[in-house]
Amino acid sequence: MLNGLHKQLLNNYQQDFPLSPTPYKDIAESLGVTEEDVLFAFQQLNDQQFISRIGAVISPNKMGCSALMAMAAPTEQLQQVASLINTYPQVNHNYERENYFNLWFVLIAEDAEDLQTLISELKLRTGLETLYLPLLANYFINLGFELDFDD
Repeated sequence: MLNGLHKQLLNNYQQDFPLSPTPYKDIAESLGVTEEDVLFAFQQLNDQQFISRIGAVISPNKMGCSALMAMAAPTEQLQQVASLINTYPQVNHNYERENYFNLWFVLIAEDAEDLQTLISELKLRTGLETLYLPLLANYFINLGFELDFDD
């Protein structure tokens, strides 16, 4: 169940998260609550899977190397394969699509050599057909959404 603080955190801090040594304290002060309240609320949102992480979004290939990946996972193995892929800290945006290549994710590495090593390891561990789709053109899509909560 979402309370008022949860809703404020979800709406107000999808973007413009404070960049300071004390971001949670800054949020707390702006909302009139304690830092502990903010930390506890974010933990609850994470536990309830309303959020999966708090962190910066960095333009592709500005730091390190990244690529869009797609795998063809048999339906009965999809959840198992997705869970395996999600164990890698270099993976984000892992999601299912309705296609032969039904599991799509972004893979991030320190450099091109590390990226190829990760791709090879994932192919070996899953045994699945994998597409490597390097970035050719960068497009920015703002994914911040004003959430409308009906109480």
